[in-house]
Amino acid sequence: MFERTEEQQALAEAVRSFCVAEIAPHAEADDEAERFRKELVSAMGEQGFCGVPTPEEYGGLGLGYLDYCIVLEEIAKVSAAYAVTVAVNGLPQIILGKMGSEEQRQAWLPRLAAGEALGAFALSESGSGSDAAALRTTAVQRGGEWVLNGSKMWITSAGYADLYVVMARTGGVGPRGISAFLVPGDTAGVSFGKKERKMGMRASPTAELVLEDVRVPLDALVSGEGQGFTVAMAALDSGRITIGATAVGLAQAALDTAGTYATEREQFGQPIVDFQGVSFMLADMACRVEAARLLVHKAAWMRDNDRDYSPIAAMAKCVATDAAMAVTTDAVQVLGGNGYTREYPTERYMRDAKVMQIVEGTNQIQRLVIGRHLKRTYTR
Repeated sequence: MFERTEEQQALAEAVRSFCVAEIAPHAEADDEAERFRKELVSAMGEQGFCGVPTPEEYGGLGLGYLDYCIVLEEIAKVSAAYAVTVAVNGLPQIILGKMGSEEQRQAWLPRLAAGEALGAFALSESGSGSDAAALRTTAVQRGGEWVLNGSKMWITSAGYADLYVVMARTGGVGPRGISAFLVPGDTAGVSFGKKERKMGMRASPTAELVLEDVRVPLDALVSGEGQGFTVAMAALDSGRITIGATAVGLAQAALDTAGTYATEREQFGQPIVDFQGVSFMLADMACRVEAARLLVHKAAWMRDNDRDYSPIAAMAKCVATDAAMAVTTDAVQVLGGNGYTREYPTERYMRDAKVMQIVEGTNQIQRLVIGRHLKRTYTR
């Protein structure tokens, strides 16, 4: 957990080499133009990066979550937007791997793991973000099919994804009335609202998913009626680890940029790294990155070893994304006026970091999860 194996190091180097060659040349321009290149996801899939923890029998690499975190961290060092895309593409794979039927796995896992298909996760709505159990999208049985109506907000890869895992209400109020469905992106009645104009993550498309009399077969139901909230929460527990890993990669990129700049930039006849005010700032940045990485890796290790990782995943996501926000902000400060311009990547890092504290459950929700765990721990 504290030192990469030779295999993990080779994997990291392969990811880094790909990202530097294929993603880095476009990162700045794509952020500026809010342009998403789906072909890059396909290319990453060909390298095996889109299905790291998915079993080999379904086309994945069959590795652990710790390996997955290493891959996402390396992608995020070059582009947090594409790291998030890969992480979200992993959510349907997590769901199908743990709770899908064999037919559902065979139909979708090989394509998702290979990057031939792009997956998305559709839980949030305009009136139910943190309060996910209050969702209002409905699914009713009619004529031997499920018919879905409603809309989902803030959906990563909306309009580009080939498969959406949609949470819809099949029963009464509350979490027990929610079920999960597999909805192909080309299904009749599926459409998309406006693409969100975001502060950061501009190369990762986010839009509203609209469902109007969308008909899917009965076997599109995942894990049984009324199991949707359980499906969603299980996916989010895993997703919090991957978002944490993405945040670590982003923070590392900011630290690397600031550290290099501080050794090269001279003021008053010496490199600014020699000034205590700058060196102490870099030291604090490095501490935050390393602490976040260790916590994310612990959460991944616990998942890989079948431990109860939900509280640690919440801690990892909270600590890592708060660290990313702090480190990227300080990186801008180290570069001064240059850091605030688009000539350097630090302003993009800072913009990208902010949403990390919001996605996969806000950090306030993470603290709620952690607090409830502590109450159970200390209640005698």
